[in-house]
Amino acid sequence: MPPKPKANKGNKSSTDDSKKDPKSKASGGKSKNDSAAEGSSSGGKALKPATAINARHILCEKHSKKEEAVTKLKEGAKFDDVAREFSEDKARQGGSLGWKTRGALDAAFEKAAYDLETSTTANPKYVEVKTGHGYHVIMVEGRR
Repeated sequence: MPPKPKANKGNKSSTDDSKKDPKSKASGGKSKNDSAAEGSSSGGKALKPATAINARHILCEKHSKKEEAVTKLKEGAKFDDVAREFSEDKARQGGSLGWKTRGALDAAFEKAAYDLETSTTANPKYVEVKTGHGYHVIMVEGRR
């Protein structure tokens, strides 16, 4: 009997891709690259646990302005250029927040950021999240 649950677990991981895509969209991950990212990382397990991330973000008070920024990203604009144009916070240097350790960020922001895989500003994988500060578009450049 114990081999059956193990076989089911194996089947679950092989079908995880079809289950993850809708789940990631429901959790606010609306990046055009999210489904591709899920598919490309399906060979490995999940992301390695990190104690710190190098993050960038675009912060907008209004949802409509955040949507304009996301549209620019979908059209192929570089993340740092869009951040300089649209972000309404002090991180106007391309949206760079630098290296942040766990516990140093807003809880909702942190959860979304630590669940995101790394990417580059030229081809960003991003997630959208709303916090008490406003609407964020987040990308992660490094993990350690």
